Amino acid sequence: MDQLEQITQMIALSMGLAWASGINLYATLLMLGVLSNTGNIVLPPGLDVVGDPMVLMAAGLMYCVEFFADKIPGVDTGWDTLHTFIRIPAGAALAAGAVGEIGLPVELAAAIVGGSLATATHAAKAGSRVLINTSPEPFSNWTASVAEDVMVVGGVWAALYNPWMFLTGLIVFVLLLVWLLPKVWRGVKRVFRFLARLFGGAADDDVAPLQSSSGSSSGRALPGDRPRN
Repeated sequence: MDQLEQITQMIALSMGLAWASGINLYATLLMLGVLSNTGNIVLPPGLDVVGDPMVLMAAGLMYCVEFFADKIPGVDTGWDTLHTFIRIPAGAALAAGAVGEIGLPVELAAAIVGGSLATATHAAKAGSRVLINTSPEPFSNWTASVAEDVMVVGGVWAALYNPWMFLTGLIVFVLLLVWLLPKVWRGVKRVFRFLARLFGGAADDDVAPLQSSSGSSSGRALPGDRPRN
């Protein structure tokens, strides 16, 4: 029974950190670091670096920046877009660190699953924010941002202290995510289009098709046109 509880705690912590990182990485790191330094939890060897004062200060600083950036319509979408390259690999690394002492195969499996879970939660957050930003008032944006922070803190707490409750909630969350992602796909595509333009690509809908009402309007001769004398 004790072994089953240990495995459950390990899975809940690994997936909990990946899940939370896709929503708010800095709140996740800050909560872990504070709990570790106050003696409330003992981090696994693969995660003990999170309790380092330098990491804690960096996470606290970036959380303060994100706290304000995440509540400004438009700025939050740009922030989420750039953090595609931060939240997802960090989620995979935290998931792997939570099980690192067991062995490399388990660590790699945790990184794969954790990275996928962080990708899903990040996509849901970024896509839903794009849709929320279409509202002219800022209150829905502020409400969503605060709700996400509360959800991250509550989720990490449950993963640490009530793993069975967290895993049950995670299953429900994944089912809701399957239903939600197609509805926010338009917002997710806008994020990907921004990334494509950022790295020199072009979105399909950014290129205007050539339009011509007659053969002479395009300035080019069409097949079958007779030359004029």
